[in-house]
Amino acid sequence: MSSCFTDLAQQYIDGEWRPGSGSWDIIDFNPYNGEKLASITIATIDEVDDAYRAAARAQRAWAETNPYARRVFFEKVLRLVEEREGEITEMIIAELGGTYMKARFEIHLAKEFLREAAQLALRCEGRFLPSPIVGKENRLYRVPVGVVGVISPFNFPFLLSIKPVAAALALGNSVVLKPHQDTPICGGTLIAKLFEDAGLAPGLVNVVLTDIAEIGDAFIEHPVPKVISFTGSDKVGRHIATVCAAQLKRSVLELGGNSALVVLDDADIDYAVDAAVFSRYVDQGQVCMAANRVLVDRSVADEFTEKFVAKVRTLKTGDPSDPQTVIGPVINSLQANAISAAIEQAVAEGATVLVRGATTDNLVEPSVLTDVPTDSSLLHKEIFGPVALLVPFDGEEDAVRIVNDTPYGLSGAVHTADIERGVAFAKRVDTGMFHVNDGTIHDEPLVPFGGEKHSGIGRLNGETTLDAFTTLKWISVQHGRSTFPF
Repeated sequence: MSSCFTDLAQQYIDGEWRPGSGSWDIIDFNPYNGEKLASITIATIDEVDDAYRAAARAQRAWAETNPYARRVFFEKVLRLVEEREGEITEMIIAELGGTYMKARFEIHLAKEFLREAAQLALRCEGRFLPSPIVGKENRLYRVPVGVVGVISPFNFPFLLSIKPVAAALALGNSVVLKPHQDTPICGGTLIAKLFEDAGLAPGLVNVVLTDIAEIGDAFIEHPVPKVISFTGSDKVGRHIATVCAAQLKRSVLELGGNSALVVLDDADIDYAVDAAVFSRYVDQGQVCMAANRVLVDRSVADEFTEKFVAKVRTLKTGDPSDPQTVIGPVINSLQANAISAAIEQAVAEGATVLVRGATTDNLVEPSVLTDVPTDSSLLHKEIFGPVALLVPFDGEEDAVRIVNDTPYGLSGAVHTADIERGVAFAKRVDTGMFHVNDGTIHDEPLVPFGGEKHSGIGRLNGETTLDAFTTLKWISVQHGRSTFPF
């Protein structure tokens, strides 16, 4: 396993594997046992520039490639992922502490998005539009933006790197990818290796392993990329949006969430419990769509709470390589400490602790809190860890008010015996996505994915990906002669 990481512990620029020229190293650790997986000399501003220049040189020929040939390329990548699925699973478990269940889920979705990329390559359709001018022909072409910069997160690094990278490539762009420094291999050079082995020409995908402490804003300020695609915190997202706006550069931002799963008075309680536990605790709660808040109608709150707490107590925390483990380690000690501090804050503010999980190094056992004061900041922000806040409400109006009382608007869910009641409820919630009688965590290749308010700008998946990574070009043709006023 160690060779899988050490072999990929380099920068990948213009089809070459090379060390960075920085004066310090990123150390890639296993968050469960602290094992050193790799040491990577960091990329500097010079490597970022090299990567973007290589991408710009390679892009035009790629854009002119027959889209059916681009489709064949993604079919090759898909076959490689299928062939290496066992190895990739082990790498996800080792580098980010993902459980077997989480790794399988992530790889499954990555394969779905590779299948979608193969089809996306064929979707850049042109149009002819009428003109009020006699003899004029208006042609509208959808063309690649050129070079796309992608910044991916640590929680689903393999999926959330492949998803924008593959889509941008499919549409004729080239890419420079900067994965999170805690997951440089699964979110970065592993993907470069798969694309290289599938025969992608040099320069079309480049990976720089670096940190803002070294490069500052160079990755997003560089003049070559026309779009920056970022997945991560709203704090960083706001900064990226500001920098991009100053340069009239497009940004596509998938940011944090404070999603709620709502249990109405007519819900199937056992089913709602299952959905809520999964929605809160999958991947240790390190999911932007996770149900931070579980809202329950007061008329069924006692029954729901009893069953929810009982199920949470059965969740096994421990070694992510054990197939029975449900909750593995969070990504690092900083995150573990932040989760513990959030629980301590809630207790100090008067919350009732129904389940208090212990924290041992990066292992954070699940916790359940209720009676969190309505003015507590915890109800309004994202807790990126295995902590559920149970919030009772009195009727639908109260539920809608509570759900919307957050600066975020990414996902959510409602449980009810009346589907149309659920749909009507969903329409009143200020989110980009909402689910009736299901969990809060979903991503599908054809459905627009993204949030409202502080949860992001723009959408990915399906037709909305065209808007993210292409632009429209109007070419008019005048048949015969125009007349001019002078």
